[in-house]
Amino acid sequence: MSACVPTRHDHSSRSSRPPRSSGVKRPHSPPPPHRGGRFRIAGADLSASITVFLLAIPMSLGLAVAMDAPLEAGLISAAVGGIVAGLLGGTPLQVSGPSAGLTVVTAELIQIYGWRTTCAITIGAGLLQIVLGSLRTARSALAVSPAIVHGTLAGIGVAIALAQLHIVLGGSPQSSAVSNALHLPAQLERAGPAAPLIGGLTIAVLVLWPRIPGRAGRNMRRIPAALASVAMATAVAALAAPSIARVDLPSWRSHALPEMPQGPLLGLATAVFTMMLVASLESLLAAVAVDKLAADRSREQSAGPVAGSDGTRAGELSTGSDNVRTGEPAADAPDGAPAAAAPPVRRSDLDRELRAQGIANTISGLLGGLAVSGGAVRSSANVRAGATGRASTVLHGVWVLLATGFLVTALEWIPLAALGALVMVVGIQMVNFAHIRNVHRHREFLVYGATITGVLLFGVLKGVAIGIAVAVAVALHRLARTRISTSDHDGQHLVVVRGQLTFLAVPRLSRALGQLPQDADVVVELDGFFMDHAAYELIHDWSNAHAAHGGRVAFTGRSGGRIAEPASAAHSCCRPWTPWRNHHCHDGPEHVPVTATGSPAPARTSTEPSTPGPAPAATAATAAATAVTAEGKALPTHPTAEAPEAAPPPACPDHHAPDTSGTRSGPPLAPEALGHADGDARPSPDHADHFAPDHRSARPLPAGSQRLVSGLSSFQRNTAPLVREELARLAKEGQRPSQLFITCADSRLVTSMITASGPGDLFTVRNIGNLVPPSDSETGDHSVGAAIEYAVDVLGVESITICGHSGCGAMNALLSTRPEGSETALWRWLRHGVPSLERMASRDRAWARISGRMPADAVEQLCLTNIVQQLDHLRAHPSVARRLAEGTLQLHGMYFHVAEAQSYLLTEGASAGNGLDEVFDPVSPSHPSPSPSPSSSPSSAPSPAHAPTDPAELARTGA
Repeated sequence: MSACVPTRHDHSSRSSRPPRSSGVKRPHSPPPPHRGGRFRIAGADLSASITVFLLAIPMSLGLAVAMDAPLEAGLISAAVGGIVAGLLGGTPLQVSGPSAGLTVVTAELIQIYGWRTTCAITIGAGLLQIVLGSLRTARSALAVSPAIVHGTLAGIGVAIALAQLHIVLGGSPQSSAVSNALHLPAQLERAGPAAPLIGGLTIAVLVLWPRIPGRAGRNMRRIPAALASVAMATAVAALAAPSIARVDLPSWRSHALPEMPQGPLLGLATAVFTMMLVASLESLLAAVAVDKLAADRSREQSAGPVAGSDGTRAGELSTGSDNVRTGEPAADAPDGAPAAAAPPVRRSDLDRELRAQGIANTISGLLGGLAVSGGAVRSSANVRAGATGRASTVLHGVWVLLATGFLVTALEWIPLAALGALVMVVGIQMVNFAHIRNVHRHREFLVYGATITGVLLFGVLKGVAIGIAVAVAVALHRLARTRISTSDHDGQHLVVVRGQLTFLAVPRLSRALGQLPQDADVVVELDGFFMDHAAYELIHDWSNAHAAHGGRVAFTGRSGGRIAEPASAAHSCCRPWTPWRNHHCHDGPEHVPVTATGSPAPARTSTEPSTPGPAPAATAATAAATAVTAEGKALPTHPTAEAPEAAPPPACPDHHAPDTSGTRSGPPLAPEALGHADGDARPSPDHADHFAPDHRSARPLPAGSQRLVSGLSSFQRNTAPLVREELARLAKEGQRPSQLFITCADSRLVTSMITASGPGDLFTVRNIGNLVPPSDSETGDHSVGAAIEYAVDVLGVESITICGHSGCGAMNALLSTRPEGSETALWRWLRHGVPSLERMASRDRAWARISGRMPADAVEQLCLTNIVQQLDHLRAHPSVARRLAEGTLQLHGMYFHVAEAQSYLLTEGASAGNGLDEVFDPVSPSHPSPSPSPSSSPSSAPSPAHAPTDPAELARTGA
């Protein structure tokens, strides 16, 4: 059964869809986008290109200032990145250009080799990217530890922020991050008031612009925060600080082009490799993030607008599970106009993207521009502005190219302090606290911190090397670190192995196992996710030898589940429709079993033999590593010695023979009467009047709230991503269920599970006792009748099922106490079940029964009879009667035996109200059993003297 992703019919046209019984499934995926051969420009791409262009101009100039490169070089790289990488790239929505990640690398190369040699290094890095892209190595680049990648970018961000702080203070940056930090006090002493104020104004606008509330804020956010901040700073500087340092664009006639590189070959090769590595990693990570951002946008548009979405922060680019706030605007539709759904965008071709980045870098270097890479800031703005294809990226490059020729005068009014503040904020945002939390949660913070420190102290390439070395050392330490402990609990020996079992741990493990008595009862708890061949051979040989000497060995995981259990049991933790106690593996201490003395039960030391019931599951990591070896064999268990019998769980039978010797006009019904219909599920008559709930034994509310939140979190994490697309389709098309399903409110009945249905399949009504009050009843609850009328007349369901179940507490209560004298809400409701009680007592009607046997007791008899009686009530409803007369509605009676997990269907004749016998047939795993033939009725059944002896015939006739 597919519990998470149900398969459904396409309801786009109700009149033309195939019948539900045909089994025809139609895909829900949208048609593939039209692939025209021409370069198409949509209106959304045009507007998005303008948004990205307005963001790219100040960013390009600011990065050029940060690198101490010619300012026109930043504009060249923006134009080349937009046009060349946009046309040839494998990520249509990614916008390329000068990047903050390359700031430190480029600035260092310019100081060492000069600008013209740096352009030649950029060409070499581009050619190397083309080669690597042709060799299809792009995916391999993503194999680097995220802690190293994010640590590298965070180190670069810190270095950028320290360098640009000097520019904001009116000075010039030093050659390294350490020098910038050391010279910062002196820079603060000689800083004038103009540059810091303009920089502070720029930072304030950058931070506050995306947070302007209301309609005015939504309209203002259409302008990128970077453009708004630089424009305001430029206007204020023009009025208040006319002598402040500004952008100085030299004449294009003096623009410097690359020259043949000069310097040591090893140094040049290292420079080329460093530039290629940083540019490629940043571009590929941005491409993956753009894919996720585009997918999120498609889901949001499919689900429609959400109330309160005005407060959503604009400009957050998803990178993995984290966000990088960039301050770009979100594309808002005009007021009252529905947002147009963007067509689906194909996933990135990373190898093609890497080749395109290499071509763009080669051309940019030849033209005297900065190195190019895909950027999160511009790409986020492009996606959120509504871009649908690569046309927006290309057009943005065209606008930048035009601006370099026609907007030089306007660009020269921009203060350098404003550009420095803009780039400083970008650098600070590269140190992402969500990344830090992620790294810390995965115990990789040491690698992250070592990478940042290495980048700041020794440069990017050496910092990456340090991070890799620390990551390898940490991995080896974790692989080699194994803790082995032994303990003795009442004659049972517990050996706990924490960590990975490799050949390095074999001597210590062999020593610990060898010290155990030969005939001892041993439990070996393996808490790790890796076991090599040497460790497996040791454990296998020792367990065989120990069993040969009369001992007993059991292998468990950390949660206590036996590793030698079948894989379906060992790996069932937190999977759909597994034994429910296995779903609490993520719960807190409140779910630990408690002994009779009130103390927590000993954990992970039980040695009771396996029972047919579900066993606690081992953790996924432990089971995956230790349950099955490389040869596919489970670790052995040897039950050669008698194991102490553990106390069995409380029995919960599904039937109980109630006292039907008389009727009592009832006292208020105790809650226990609606639980399991067994001996302890019903208060004795002597104590019914004195019932008082024991609030001291009730479970504290915080624990229940914790379980609720834990379950919701589990759904959001595991199931929601799988069903979100289907639910979005249902939200758009509306519900069109095929069945009305009326059943009991009993918590053991999971309707979607037993019917293998999913969202939108069943219109479900649940109440105590699966009762259907007669349509002419004026004393009862009308909610059931309203639901029937709505399902039949409005939703047009094709069938109605009334489902009862074994051990029904309502039926048990009816048998125990007649509800005539009580005025409680529960007893007033149960009066609708009195006709079922009278039907069962009548001698004029055949007893409802299960095919092949008689009811086990009076409770089961009443449960079956109640289904048939409620079907009679259902037929009397005007809406149902009309549809039945038209032949467009079917009624079904269903009985679910909880303990057997077995469904039974009432025969078709009895369900229609004209059957001679009321027999429930079992539903087989392959297909439903055929309805009994007329010969199975009592009138045509063979006499006892000639009763059939064939088991199949006995099962068919119920004799």
